[in-house]
Amino acid sequence: MKNSNHSFNRSISYNLFILGFLFLLAACNNSPSKDKTSKTETEEIVKVNHIYWNVKAILPDGKSLDVKAFDKEEKSFDIKAIQNSDQDSFIDVKAIADGEELPVKLLLNDEQFAPVAAISNEGNTYDIKAITAEGEKLDIKGIRRFGNIVIMKAITKKGKYIGLQAISPDGKQNDIKGIKVNRGEREMTLKGVAVHAHLKAMHPAANEAEFKMFKKSEINKKRKYKTDFERVIWNIKAVTADGKNLDVKAFDPEGNTFDVKATQDSEQHSFMNIKAFVEGYELPVKIMQSSDEYAPVKAIGKKGTVYEIKAVTEDNVKLDIKGISRSGNIVNVKAINENGEFYGVKAFAPDGKLNQVKGIKIFDREVEMKVQGQPVYAHLKAINQ
Repeated sequence: MKNSNHSFNRSISYNLFILGFLFLLAACNNSPSKDKTSKTETEEIVKVNHIYWNVKAILPDGKSLDVKAFDKEEKSFDIKAIQNSDQDSFIDVKAIADGEELPVKLLLNDEQFAPVAAISNEGNTYDIKAITAEGEKLDIKGIRRFGNIVIMKAITKKGKYIGLQAISPDGKQNDIKGIKVNRGEREMTLKGVAVHAHLKAMHPAANEAEFKMFKKSEINKKRKYKTDFERVIWNIKAVTADGKNLDVKAFDPEGNTFDVKATQDSEQHSFMNIKAFVEGYELPVKIMQSSDEYAPVKAIGKKGTVYEIKAVTEDNVKLDIKGISRSGNIVNVKAINENGEFYGVKAFAPDGKLNQVKGIKIFDREVEMKVQGQPVYAHLKAINQ
C-alpha cells in the first residue's frame, strides 16, 4: 500500500507539472510578439529581409572605390546601408564588424571638416576610408552643412572631392548624407563619443547637386558659411481626397490657434524642420510616444506645455494628425477625418515645390529622446521622397 500511494503521488505531481507547463505555454503564446504588428506602438506594418546596399565612392569616370572601416590594428570591415523595410528613402549606414552592426556617425571636432567613424559598444571608433585601386586610403568627411544636411565626400591627397553613394543589389542609388536633428554642433554623445551628425543613405535631391562649393576662407571652425540665403517658409496642409488643402494649426490648452510651418533655412529643401509659431517662439513638432491606437503629433513648448496639431476643415472641424504606420525609419503621417479616412499631409513652398510630411526615426528604439520631459517617438520633417 505504501508503494501504491507513492506511485499515486508521483502521478499527481507529474500531472500537475504538465498542467502548469501548459498554462505557462498558453500565457507565452498570448503575450505580445515582437514580430506582430501593434498599432498602439506604430510598429512596422511591412517588413522585408535585410537588403544590404554597397557603399562606394564614385569617381568622375564612373569607377567606384570600396569604402571600409578600420580598427586600431588596421583590420578592415564592410560598410553597408541596410534596408530593413519596404521604404528605401531613408536608411541606416552601418559598419559590419565581427557580426555586429555598428552605427556610423560624423564626429564633433574643431577642425574644418567633420571626420566619419563607426562607434563600437565599448566606445571605440573605427575610421571610415575609401580605398583606391593602389590601396591608398582616402579620408571621408562631412565638408559642408546646409541646414539639417551635411554633404559627405571622400577627399584625395590633392584635395579633390569624390561623391559617396549607396548602391542596392538591383542598381538603385542613394546619396550618403549627414543628417542633423538638433540645431547645434553637438548632436548627441554616443558611448562617450561626441557626435556631430548621423550618416544615412537617402534619395538624391536635385537642389543638392547645385550647392555652392565654398572657399576655405569662407568657412570658420564651426563649419558655418557666409551665404546670402533668405529663409523660406513652407505651408503645411492636409490634402483631402477631392484635392482640397486644409490648414494645419497648433492649439494650446485654451484653444488659441497658431501657425505650423516648414522652415527652409538653407539652400537645401530635402529635409526641413517643422515648427509651431507660438508668440514669437518656434516650437518643435514631434510624433509622441503613446499607447493610443495611432501616435499623436504635437508641438512642445516651454516647461513641457503640449500643443495639439490639427487639420481644420472649411466647417471648422478639427481633424487629428497622427503617425499611423511605420516602415523602417519612416513614420507615415496622416490627417484622420470623422469617418476614419486618411488624408496626406504635405509641405508647399511659395513657388509650388512640394515635400512630404513624415516622421523620422534616427534610432532603433521606441523613445527617440525627451523634449521638456515629453517622450518623443519620431521627429516630424518635410522631406523629399
